[in-house]
Amino acid sequence: MRRHAQGFTLMEILLATLLLAAGLAVGFATLRAATAMVHRGELIAARNERLRAVQGFLRSHLASAQAIAYEMDDEHGIASRFAGTPTTMRFVADLPDYLGRGGPYLHDVRAVEDGSRLQVDLAMVQAGRTVAEPGSPRPPELLADGLESVRFRYRGLDPDAARLGPWQDGWSQVETLPVQVSIQIEAADGTRWPDMVVTLAQGNGSSHQVAP
Repeated sequence: MRRHAQGFTLMEILLATLLLAAGLAVGFATLRAATAMVHRGELIAARNERLRAVQGFLRSHLASAQAIAYEMDDEHGIASRFAGTPTTMRFVADLPDYLGRGGPYLHDVRAVEDGSRLQVDLAMVQAGRTVAEPGSPRPPELLADGLESVRFRYRGLDPDAARLGPWQDGWSQVETLPVQVSIQIEAADGTRWPDMVVTLAQGNGSSHQVAP
């Protein structure tokens, strides 16, 4: 008997090729989506980690702010220990050795470049005044960038009512520390950081006569 060899027809080959191409397209699309998802996840994780680090720094250093003078007005006998506006804060707190020489440092926290960056300048404090450290000047430490707005508010005691007073946009009683500081930050993409309210361990200032 004659045996005839049978192969694939052209139509079958084309159909198989189309199915293979469709499978590869689906596979590559799934791979791209998974890669994009992983990348977005890494960005979100990095942003959240940065957020926690910045909030942890501000919380710990504000909470441990000390009633140590960083500036003296010899003419009026006024010692500056805390000053604040909606976008700046100045206070003294201990700095770990790995960030400086240790001991009390002036923390000059401020929003710069129209509020898009939050940074802190650090200066050593001795005998009620800031002093220059040996070596080259210390550059500002960047805390966060890519921001839309930064707002600080302050709260002291209401001596008439024996309770906390209202929130204020500024703190002008430089000889005393506020009892609480509120920090509100919004990122440029519209993401709002969790609001922070920090209680200062040595805060005992009055809410009266606070500058707007």
